[in-house]
Amino acid sequence: MSRTNTAQGRSRSAVDSGTNRWVVLVVLCVSLLLVALDATILHVAVPSLTEDLRPSSTALLWIVDAYPLVCASLLILFGTLGDRVGRRRVLLLGYALFGIASAVAALATAPAVLIGARALLGVGGAMIMPATLSILRTVFPDRRERATAIGVWTATAAIGAATGPVLGGFLVENYWWGSVFLINIPLMALILPLGRRLLPESRGAADGPWDVLGALMAAAGVLGCVLGVKRAGAGDPLLALPTAGPLLLGAALLVLFVRRQKRRPYPLIDLRLFSRAAFTTSVGCIVIGMLALVGLELIAVQYLQLVLGLSPLETGLRLLPLTFAAMAAGATGSYTLRRIGPRRMVGWGFLLTAAAVLLLTLMGQHDRPLLLTVGFVLLGFGLQTTLFSAYESMLSEAPQRSAGGAAAIGETSYQLGAGMGIALLGSVMNAAYAPGLSSVPGVPGEASRAAANSLGEAYKVAEQLGGTAGEALHQAARHSFVHGLHVTLFVSAGLLLVGALMARRLPRIMECPVDPEEAFDAREARGALAAQGGPEGAGEPEPAATGVAAGPPGAPSAGPAEWTGSSGAPGAPGRAGTSGAPAVSERAASSGVPAPSGRGERAEPVGSPEEGEPRVPATREAIEPAGSGRPAH
Repeated sequence: MSRTNTAQGRSRSAVDSGTNRWVVLVVLCVSLLLVALDATILHVAVPSLTEDLRPSSTALLWIVDAYPLVCASLLILFGTLGDRVGRRRVLLLGYALFGIASAVAALATAPAVLIGARALLGVGGAMIMPATLSILRTVFPDRRERATAIGVWTATAAIGAATGPVLGGFLVENYWWGSVFLINIPLMALILPLGRRLLPESRGAADGPWDVLGALMAAAGVLGCVLGVKRAGAGDPLLALPTAGPLLLGAALLVLFVRRQKRRPYPLIDLRLFSRAAFTTSVGCIVIGMLALVGLELIAVQYLQLVLGLSPLETGLRLLPLTFAAMAAGATGSYTLRRIGPRRMVGWGFLLTAAAVLLLTLMGQHDRPLLLTVGFVLLGFGLQTTLFSAYESMLSEAPQRSAGGAAAIGETSYQLGAGMGIALLGSVMNAAYAPGLSSVPGVPGEASRAAANSLGEAYKVAEQLGGTAGEALHQAARHSFVHGLHVTLFVSAGLLLVGALMARRLPRIMECPVDPEEAFDAREARGALAAQGGPEGAGEPEPAATGVAAGPPGAPSAGPAEWTGSSGAPGAPGRAGTSGAPAVSERAASSGVPAPSGRGERAEPVGSPEEGEPRVPATREAIEPAGSGRPAH
């Protein structure tokens, strides 16, 4: 039997060994919650730790950015390492490192110590995030159950990101800034033994040596790109050496990484995944979704605090409707995906988010709580719907043996989208905000230039000026910020509409293969036959089945099944559990072309004898969108 099937058997034995997969999901979501909390909880503690540790401006920037920079750069390294040495093992090591780093950060007495602790937290986060998603992919082999699990997983990530500022504000107001790290320790002390006891071990393909050099190239390349994007978002000129240098070096390393993976017989990441439109489109939708979410959240926080004058805790509470809406979208995501399919779900999610963004352009210099609540609810529900379906489609396009690499790609795109959102939308905001302060009556030119840096700086300059000039600068800065906010919202809406157009490349229906590994190999074999000039019709796209399950070997078919092609016209009836055209591996056998398996080994043709019994080809149950006129399964 091929190594692909062996790896699949290992994962199934892990799932069926007595561990309840829903208990596993709870453990995975708790660990993800801590990582998501740590990404945002520090923001409200920055003023307090600045007063205590007295870091320089550069050190303060590294305190904030060390965690996301290190985490983003190491996702591919640890995601692919988990495929080789065991995802559970990498996850448990990540738990331990995360707890130790949290203790060091909470007790830090110098900026350098805190920066190092934040970097270690990033290493732990990079070990945890792809491992949770790849284990989830393993313990939920059925796509319908996996869709429910991914809905819970993505909702947990949204809860952590949105709850971070609220919890951080409460802890800083009642304790000290180190408490935002200290809360991780008892939770990690609890989850580490639970994970060791409850989580199943799983591995992907273990053919050939692990490409250490390739993993380091990917880490350095992603680090350079993320660092350059963050510097651009902080206002540094794009062509300046501190910005362009890391960007160009990172891009060059990633290009070399891709070329290296194409040449190696056992690559870290199966680049054939990117040849599939659904996988590539899903990754692009994650980038655009995070670009809009993080950029808008950052600007919304500034608006709530600096324009409306809310405290950090009140700001976090105002953002809670976004979190609750995201939870609702995650809870209903599986049902929605089965009813309308990935294409409509992602596309309509982008459209709903764009409508919410346009609604928020009605915000002004005065508080309108109902408008903000409705806008945040639509924004949270639409974006969570999009991210859920994109993650689900991406994971379903990848075989179980490559789950760690696919999860790492998804998480890396998540981090890149977040960094690009801050850089792009922040630049748009600054470009629209600064011109309004160039000629304020009674304000000196030097003061106007200082006020153009940010709204907070403008308030400080206005307070120093005092009198009529200070009041005029204060009002002009508020007006310019709201104008810049409106421009940024319109640009964000345009990006979201681009995402809605991209979603048209996703599958129209949610297909549920009985054997995902065999279905993936069949798709690869079909592509290889088309590339090598196989028999006529070998390269045609696989039609969608209406969901007739295969019976036991040799049993008669339950009845003829209609198979629809791209035109929608019914084709010739075929055997239940097969596509309308002959089986891929049967074509391969007749044409002399071997059907490739996951790692270059010859796969056994469908229907060939194996221990005296013919193998039944993987059935594909297609879940039709509602209103299609055909029964949904």
